[in-house]
This record gives sequence, structure tokens and C-alpha cells, in this order.
Amino acid sequence: MATEPELYAALTEIFQDIFLRDDLVLTPDLSAKDVEGWDSFKQIEIILASEERFVVKFATKDLDALRSVGDLVRLIQAKSA
Repeated sequence: MATEPELYAALTEIFQDIFLRDDLVLTPDLSAKDVEGWDSFKQIEIILASEERFVVKFATKDLDALRSVGDLVRLIQAKSA
């Protein structure tokens, strides 16, 4: 299982690819309201890329609880355990 810093590093690559921004820095509190262009379509891209990268599958109920990048990291850790 990846460490928390490794998860943030991998997610940073995903977010930078999706938003086409090399300046994005992920923090546990970062959420859609903090990133211009983070809409429902981008959210789907983030989820699909995360599932592929970390070889996990999220249930709809898992996704309903996501409010921040920190929530996503904790969900990936739980699914990877």
C-alpha cells in the first residue's frame, strides 16, 4: 500500500493532468470550490483516473461522502488495505 505522501504525489500528477495546471498543489482541505473548473465532469475524470492508478473501485456511496482531497486519500487508503 502506498504511503500518504506517495498518494498525494500520485494524485497531484492526476490533478495536474486533468486541469492542465502544473501549479496545482494538493492539500487535505483542497476541494472543488478551491479550483477553477472543478465541476462534476472533472470530478468523474478524477475518480476514474484514481481508480485506474490505484487499482481500486469506488462505490457510489463512497463518492457521496467525498468533500476534499483528504477524503479521497482516506478512501483510497481504505480501499487499498
